[in-house]
Amino acid sequence: MRSSNLHLHQSLYFSISKSLSSTSNTKQLHKLHSFLITSGLDRTVFFSGKLITKYAHLKDPHSCSLIFTTISPTNNVYQWNTIIRAMTHNGLFIEALNYYNKMRVLNIKQDTFTFPSVINACAGLGQFETAKIVHEHVLELGFGSDLYIGNALIDMYARFCELDKARQVFDEMPKRDVVSWNSLVSGYSAHEMWEDALEMFYHSRLAGVMPDSFMVSSVLSACSGLSVVMEGQMVHGLTVKFGIDVETRVCNGLLSLYFKSNYLKECQRVFSEMDVKDTITWNTVICGYSQACVYHVSIKLFMEMVREHKPDLLTITSVLHACSHIGDLQSGKFVHNYMSVNGYECDMKTSNILIDMYSKCCYLPAARDIFNKMKSRDSASWNALINGIIKASQYEEALATFKAMKMDIKPDFVTYVTVLSMCTLLKNFMLVQQLHCETIKTGFNSNVMLRNALIDVYAKSGNMEDALTQFENMKDRDIVTWNTIISACSHSEEYKLGFRMVSRMRIENMLPNMATILCMLPLCSTLGAKRQGKEIHGCVLKFGFESNVPISNALIEMYSKCGNLRNSLLVFEHMQMRDVVTWTALIYAYGMYGHGMMAVTSFENMKATGIVPDQIAFLAIIFACSHSGLVEKGRFYFNQMKKDYNIDPKIEHYACLVDLLSRSGRLIEAEKFILSMPIKPDASIWGSLLSACRASGHTEIAERASKHIMKLNSENAGYYILVSNVYASLGKWDQVRMVRKSIKAKGLKKDAGKSWLDIDKKIYAFSSGDKFFEQYEEVNKLLEALYDLIAKEGYVANLRSVFHDVNEDEKRDILCGHSERLAIAFGLLNTKPGTPLQIMKNLRVCEDCHTVTKYISKIVQREFLVRDANRFHFFKNGSCSCGDYW
Repeated sequence: MRSSNLHLHQSLYFSISKSLSSTSNTKQLHKLHSFLITSGLDRTVFFSGKLITKYAHLKDPHSCSLIFTTISPTNNVYQWNTIIRAMTHNGLFIEALNYYNKMRVLNIKQDTFTFPSVINACAGLGQFETAKIVHEHVLELGFGSDLYIGNALIDMYARFCELDKARQVFDEMPKRDVVSWNSLVSGYSAHEMWEDALEMFYHSRLAGVMPDSFMVSSVLSACSGLSVVMEGQMVHGLTVKFGIDVETRVCNGLLSLYFKSNYLKECQRVFSEMDVKDTITWNTVICGYSQACVYHVSIKLFMEMVREHKPDLLTITSVLHACSHIGDLQSGKFVHNYMSVNGYECDMKTSNILIDMYSKCCYLPAARDIFNKMKSRDSASWNALINGIIKASQYEEALATFKAMKMDIKPDFVTYVTVLSMCTLLKNFMLVQQLHCETIKTGFNSNVMLRNALIDVYAKSGNMEDALTQFENMKDRDIVTWNTIISACSHSEEYKLGFRMVSRMRIENMLPNMATILCMLPLCSTLGAKRQGKEIHGCVLKFGFESNVPISNALIEMYSKCGNLRNSLLVFEHMQMRDVVTWTALIYAYGMYGHGMMAVTSFENMKATGIVPDQIAFLAIIFACSHSGLVEKGRFYFNQMKKDYNIDPKIEHYACLVDLLSRSGRLIEAEKFILSMPIKPDASIWGSLLSACRASGHTEIAERASKHIMKLNSENAGYYILVSNVYASLGKWDQVRMVRKSIKAKGLKKDAGKSWLDIDKKIYAFSSGDKFFEQYEEVNKLLEALYDLIAKEGYVANLRSVFHDVNEDEKRDILCGHSERLAIAFGLLNTKPGTPLQIMKNLRVCEDCHTVTKYISKIVQREFLVRDANRFHFFKNGSCSCGDYW
């Protein structure tokens, strides 16, 4: 009988215990609790503990406390451990420690199950002094060697950033498991002690511990923090070996590491192979692609994510940034609407990002609407709006908004940088000075970014002296400072100064970046500085920039303009990726050398690769056709722009086609074409026609073109000079004086003829009529000797190339002083016989100089490569590569 009752009793216990374990909601638990009360089992040690544990799991700590109160006083350590564990589990750390203190006051002896929860409560509450006392209690009771207590202590000290104490506990443990190692590794990693995290991981491997997903996640964070992607790949290999590479936590860590290291292919592979993607996964890839500037992919993934997951605010702001960068207004509106529909709080920071997005997408009404609805604004709000207004070219409104900002809050240095950038477009020097004064008063003048902006705006406003003053007065300079001053030198045509700045940069141990290279190469391109260009190419290879497409494009342009078409082709051939700019640079290079058919072949090859030509590419091919006499090809491409690619020709395209027709002698057709243009022709259009008329002697069209140029009231002195020269060639000196008087009244200046050449890494420059340069007497004597020799070969001076009302002897003297002749004679004197010479000239070479150079090349048996404003001329044995067609 007793045996039967015992069996029934055990069966009941088992049944109730099983029901408690499977209970998943409060309603079911209350029913079981009621049954236990009615059966008198609720106060038993076993079931009271079970009830406390179950209520704790269902997040009902109040019921846990009530149950414990009903069984008090109790001396059973299990029940005390259970209530402490319940309070800790629910984040009620003070209550947990209070129960622990009561336990000690009542002299209830703690066991090894007491302390893990108490230690966790200390860590959660952040009470380090209490934690140390609890640790002392552990040692007093002789529990220091317990595995679970040791793991809890390591975790606690790690959370307090007391990693030395955590390591001490770890080292003193007689036995460790994977949790012990995880706690220490994650502690080091969480507090950015990444080297220590990796070291402990390697020790765990030597100890034969098999890493789990928690440890791998911490180690991958350490690899990411240290930017040691190779170690991360080794860890990735281990995850594959142990079969945990498919776990979501591990994959998320791998994605984070690979994105930070810009290993986008690996990111794509890990992401595509994931079976389970959680919110962290999607957030990581969307933010990662946005930060890697792969904006289209970031936006696409966001659209996929919102079908099943809810993104966090960081992800949303990342996508908005992506929309800003590529001007994707449609996607930006979608994200904004998604935020509104799903109840995201639009705080100040998010509103600022939305203003920035709408501004950069050129949708100012929405940007203004968000700005006006903001309850409070900071400088970033105003800056985003002002930047958007400037982007929309509404400069007066931008200035008005800037003034309104100053009435609301104090502008920051970003505001001044933004408004200064507008001054560059306005060319308003007075406003620049005013803003500069304000920055001094507000104390922003010492800011490096602001000083960089001042250097840029002063240089682009034509005040290079002020730009240099800003540069020299800076105590601290960053790479942007150097890039800005080098670019300013190029913009202001201070090329020699630009090279000196490059040298100073090296002396001051400032390493160039890709932007620096892109600033340096135009200096070489303009001056034709081959050696310096090759040195910069060496830097490109040294710093591993050769795979950068914009830099390779700039190298193609540099080599072609420096007279080295072969190297341009080599750079092009070695490029793994090419864009439309790459092909355009090549086509333009062929055009400069008069290789029209090669330019045509390249243009067709570009289209065959799937790259769509833009308006600049079409300009380059029409230019190439123009300088090779390919009239029908040039006309075909001009028509193809609109017909096949829906590109409306700009004024530059019309000018290029007029030049093409004019150079081929089709002057009447060119004039009719100009008069039929759908847009008003400017001075460049009539100038192309007029230049050709002057060369062919077609006086009637020349006079009509001249009148059109004068009516246009251009600010370019070159066109007035061209008109003046036409009238001079016709002997109409009254009109010449009238035109020159107009030039003077407008305050315009003609660009003086300049030529330069590079000898032993030094640039020698010459101006037309210059008599004050090194070796002038020797140069003059050599030229006189050469004139005697070429006269015997049949040379007769073409006095039509001089447009001054002077006698024939004076005209000959003027011709003799042209800059390219001085440069050629200087080069002949200072280089070994037979050495090829390369001359650069800023203006179109005149007919007489072209003839003289051909004769000199024959007499001295030298090759001359001359680059004028239009193209390259290769002189050899008395002939020129242009075929006298330029």
